[in-house]
Amino acid sequence: MAIEERIFIAGAGPVGLAAAACLVRRGIPVTVFEAADNLSKESRASTFHPSTLDMLDDLGVADELIATGLVAPRLQYRSRRDGVIAAFDFAGIADATRHPYRLQSEQHNLTRIIDARLRGNPNYRIEFGKRVCGARQDADGVAVTLAAPDGTTEERRARWLIGADGARSEVRKAFDIEFEGFTWPERFLVVGTPFDFYATIPGLDAVSYVADPVQWHFYLQIPGMWRMMFPIAPDVSDETATSRDFARATLVTVLPGARDGDIVHVTLYRVHQRVAKNFRAGRVFLAGDAAHINNPLGGMGMNGGIHDAVNLTERLARVWHGEAGDEEFDRYDKQRRLVTLEYVQKHSIQNKRNLETNDPAEQARFRDELIDQAGRDNDGIGRPGGRGIFGGA
Repeated sequence: MAIEERIFIAGAGPVGLAAAACLVRRGIPVTVFEAADNLSKESRASTFHPSTLDMLDDLGVADELIATGLVAPRLQYRSRRDGVIAAFDFAGIADATRHPYRLQSEQHNLTRIIDARLRGNPNYRIEFGKRVCGARQDADGVAVTLAAPDGTTEERRARWLIGADGARSEVRKAFDIEFEGFTWPERFLVVGTPFDFYATIPGLDAVSYVADPVQWHFYLQIPGMWRMMFPIAPDVSDETATSRDFARATLVTVLPGARDGDIVHVTLYRVHQRVAKNFRAGRVFLAGDAAHINNPLGGMGMNGGIHDAVNLTERLARVWHGEAGDEEFDRYDKQRRLVTLEYVQKHSIQNKRNLETNDPAEQARFRDELIDQAGRDNDGIGRPGGRGIFGGA
């Protein structure tokens, strides 16, 4: 089989297309295979961290993305019992980033911006209706099996393959890479509402976490609406949890008198904490949800995936252009897997436990930690970032 002098990418989500943009920028031909017939418009990740915006700025797409979203310069923590515990202003890290804020914008805005920017570049191809359903490799390249909607398959071959095909990655499965971790017993319910919470909750920020041992919740403002996140007990069926009646009853706990008209959408997520045993298998690499998944508190999933893409493609470019040898790829595996285990997994798990704990000692520890961190600045507003603080740079 003839080998295409390209890098194949499975998946046209934000991680796959960020990887494509990085490689094309370095003059490397790529082909992106996407199982769907177009770019996804699903409502999924919607938070871009400062460091991620810096990376996207380097690709020339940050300004256009920022224009689609809502700039959130602060985040805060509350408890249902005590009200506001601490607030953090991203201006405190203005010396470390060109974008001292979180941007709230749907991930599909980024994929459309990148795709439009790359269209017409001879080094960029995207093929829809092509699901990577298998792969194998030898010393010279990787062969992928592509399935079309009508059930037919074809095999294509390239130099390297990036699996950015999500949590159920066919690329990961093709190379028998274990996906170690666990699934939380509860699920997360996201209710979208246009209600103006600023009018009823004094001092609320666009990103606000509320700790409560009975029902923690999370306010996240995006253009045109708020996303409210709640934990759902294991004994509530998926059918019940996604019904309008249940969503309204849940929303009433933070918005008394909520009506059906206050609900724009309802989404239920099963929540996992898993990390692939390795992010590299020869000429094959995993990135984003294919490599790691975590609960969404702190917005570290998509952001971590984009960081994977940037780290990996810098190494691929050096090897492609003869500036480094294959040992460069081992550094991707070691660096990004270590960051995932020691930061993303550790802190996303702790974030959830901090919000839900019913242990008075743990509640006091979390409250004191937040107050201590917020008090480090003279104005009482802390730097987002260290020690597990959500949404840091």
